[in-house]
Amino acid sequence: MTDIKIPAADYAIVGGSGTLSSDFPANIPDIDVKILADNLRFETPYGQSPAFRFFSVGEKKVLTVKMHGWRSGVTRADASRQVFWTFREAGVKRIISEGGVGTVNKLLDLRDFIIPDDYLDLSVRKDVMLDGRYLLVMRDALCPELREALIAATKKRFAGRIFTRGTYAVTDGRHFESPAEIAMLNGHADIVGQSIAPEVYLAREIGACYAGLYFTVNYGEGIREKWSHHDMSDIFYDDAPMIGQIILETIRNVDAEERNCECLSLRKETLLKDVYNESSSKG
Repeated sequence: MTDIKIPAADYAIVGGSGTLSSDFPANIPDIDVKILADNLRFETPYGQSPAFRFFSVGEKKVLTVKMHGWRSGVTRADASRQVFWTFREAGVKRIISEGGVGTVNKLLDLRDFIIPDDYLDLSVRKDVMLDGRYLLVMRDALCPELREALIAATKKRFAGRIFTRGTYAVTDGRHFESPAEIAMLNGHADIVGQSIAPEVYLAREIGACYAGLYFTVNYGEGIREKWSHHDMSDIFYDDAPMIGQIILETIRNVDAEERNCECLSLRKETLLKDVYNESSSKG
């Protein structure tokens, strides 16, 4: 069905490779987790959305989508617009993203968790937006309040190494980075992946808090002589349930209405308002 109404939800999860192998959250036995609707696709101004799952954690309503909405035949820019347009229409206020990343910092090992506090955008998708109405101030782009909740939940569920700050460098993919690219990033970033932008911009544009939980699944080229794709596969399948538990624990502990952060106030009305209004009227 494509003509269904988008359900109201205060929370959203952008699923990445960390939960891709699990039927999240159906694989979680917690009694307060209930799937309310599945395989929901919506018509958006940017094309039909990917499939969403709508579920509850206690009284809290959540929308989740697999693998950032990426799929064959749809550009990643349009996939991001479809996902975040849907979040905006649902009234989402808190967004948690997760994914597997590569190492840039030579001190990181496989299966380290990192909850970054900054990002470095090396993608070419910088103009991805919904309507351009806002000037986005990207200070504290990764919500400090949501990050603290993620850190606490990760420490509760995971006995390994957890890094509570760091910089995520985003590249376009879909290939992995070359040794020269990793060497260039060294000293400027700690991890590298393909998803935090444009999501971090779109979250700010819709006035939502955004933070991410990332698991190191491969070494950046040149960090080690070789890394194994088999190791990456094992991490995806073995650790998905734990990542899901961390995310649900975070949702339980974070209020949607009472936000003690600046995320919403760092979205400003654009000074080019008249230009955008004129453009919209012609469209």
